[in-house]
Amino acid sequence: MFKKTTATLIFLIALIGAVGAQTKVACVGNSVTYGMGIEDRTQVYPTQLQNMLGDSYEVKNFGHSGATLLKKGHRPYNTLPEYKAALDFEPDIVIIHLGLNDTDPRNWSRFRDEFIKDYISLIDTFKAVNPKAEVMICRMTPIFHTHSRFKSSTRDWYWQIQKAIEIVAETQNVHLIDLHTPLYSHPELLPDALHPNGTGAGIIAETVYKSITKNFGGLQLPAIFTDNMVLQRNKPIPFWGIANPDTKVTIRFNRKTLSTIAKRDGTWQITFPQTQADGKNHTIQISNEKSNITLENIVIGDVWLCSGQSNMEFQLKHAATGNADIPNSTNTNLRFFDQKGKFGFPTTPYSQEQLDDLNQLKYFSENVAWESSNPITSAPFSAVGYYFGKMLQDSLQAPIGLICNAVGGSTTESWIDRYTLEHHTRLVDMLSNWSKNDNIQPWVRERAGQNLANANNPLQRHPYHPAYLYETSIADLANFPITGVIWYQGESNAHNVELHEITFTTLVESWRKTWNNPELPFYYVQLSSMEVGRETWGHFRDSQRRLLSVISHSGMAVSSDVGHRTDVHPTDKKPVGERLARWALAGTYNFNIEKSGPLFKNATFVKDKAIVYFTNAAKLNTSDGKVVNSVEVAGADKVYYPASAQIIGNTLEAKSNKVPQPKYVRYGWASFSEGNLVNEVGLPASTFTSEEM
Repeated sequence: MFKKTTATLIFLIALIGAVGAQTKVACVGNSVTYGMGIEDRTQVYPTQLQNMLGDSYEVKNFGHSGATLLKKGHRPYNTLPEYKAALDFEPDIVIIHLGLNDTDPRNWSRFRDEFIKDYISLIDTFKAVNPKAEVMICRMTPIFHTHSRFKSSTRDWYWQIQKAIEIVAETQNVHLIDLHTPLYSHPELLPDALHPNGTGAGIIAETVYKSITKNFGGLQLPAIFTDNMVLQRNKPIPFWGIANPDTKVTIRFNRKTLSTIAKRDGTWQITFPQTQADGKNHTIQISNEKSNITLENIVIGDVWLCSGQSNMEFQLKHAATGNADIPNSTNTNLRFFDQKGKFGFPTTPYSQEQLDDLNQLKYFSENVAWESSNPITSAPFSAVGYYFGKMLQDSLQAPIGLICNAVGGSTTESWIDRYTLEHHTRLVDMLSNWSKNDNIQPWVRERAGQNLANANNPLQRHPYHPAYLYETSIADLANFPITGVIWYQGESNAHNVELHEITFTTLVESWRKTWNNPELPFYYVQLSSMEVGRETWGHFRDSQRRLLSVISHSGMAVSSDVGHRTDVHPTDKKPVGERLARWALAGTYNFNIEKSGPLFKNATFVKDKAIVYFTNAAKLNTSDGKVVNSVEVAGADKVYYPASAQIIGNTLEAKSNKVPQPKYVRYGWASFSEGNLVNEVGLPASTFTSEEM
């Protein structure tokens, strides 16, 4: 009896001990794990992780500054006291974050071929002390452009190491935690370009916490999925989001039911086959465990992105024709997803709340939803976008969805993704010392400086900063299929024509890569006309014209004839939107219509006159029935004089008694152009020069 009672007691004690045992978590790594630069040690990532996991876990920090994964590196982790202590801890869960210091020239360039082998060896040593241990390895946290070795070596070797880490995870069947993505859009959280501050460490802790607990917050959809949305026709239709790992997600749509299992990182995607516009209103049901999401009144059609700066943002209610068109704007087959900034760009400082929103990438208003066009929804929508979409919808008789995310004053570079900027030999320097960088137009830097006057963080974000608007808007739209883009921007980059040619072509490449479509249509507006302080605009408009031959599947709507002498925001937006629509109808939908006004082809010079030839001009004319304005010629000295010009069929002949032997001719060159040359359908000619630029 005594022996039986004793045995039972021992069993119960052991059982209670087993139930109450803590799960041991070892955080293995370098200075990021250690928490270098974080004075408040309660804010280092392992400590924050401990607080998130609670008393049923024991988390220990085994980070050592400067540690390399490479055994032949300058400070191999497997020779450090933290390594031995981590093994002695016999952890149940091991979180390894190493590789950053292996980017040092002393390491990667010499011993790169041993990295994967050394990583596998490290994993095996933890498996040896606890065969049941779960080892998780991490994609490295970012190294940003201000790092001293960024351009010389780190930038390139960093990504080679990331790839090697991914290979280790795949081949060794260990879970890969992505610490790069959640921090890559937050350079302000890494003060020295390498070490996260307490807030950044909190993001690391939260990411690791989700991987350990598999608690990702249940079923979630991106903000773009709402009632009334338009889904792109004739392309596979993807749905994606977040759910707790290993749970089943089911979608019922268009008489089909498809399912998938959420991955270990919480992501899932279900892709339905492409379909044509069918004129139906669809209901979509997404379910997972106890969650059910229903999206109603969904249509299949074409989706276009309307982006740029203030002239694309310019609202229909302020347009010259808005009052007449808004009452007749009800159209259930024209729908808007209207992303608007929560605050503008005054000459005064932002509040602390606004600064915090910017750093959290919360510039755009939240809870945006798709809406059908009607007098209430169309009035605040982009005027250019509205007229573009209306003409397409009338012509195609199919649903048109318009996503607008234009931001007043925004720079071209603010819309380009960070990776592309970092790896561009010319544009990488735009990321550095932004407030004093003469790659940036002075007024843009000054306005941002005024807004950020009260910022405590020297790395405070602003919508005009390179990559910011991509990270806060475009990145969230990346998987959502679209037909193409219309773009109205350039005023904030017009100070440097040659640089804009690089930034704009890079922007187009960036977005085409984002949507995985090298032929994504990209139709843009040539800058308008304005008299005061716009001395570069003639050169800029001509540069935009020349880019037509550089950027495939592009088009340019001329707007100089509807400009305003003193207002950078001319109100006559209907012609601009409809000219963009002409490019789309002809270039994307193969309508047999004229898409452009006269575009310069070449010029010949015979005795005292210049003869100019055009494309897109079966017949030339003037918009007002008067003689052709704004034509100039120059001799070999390139000094231009006003010329008299006459239309001869589909050519233009020009001469000046001050230039007996002309060598060059140009048109519409003034910042405010009074050019009146049009083609047979009344579309205006572009600014041009025959000079080689």
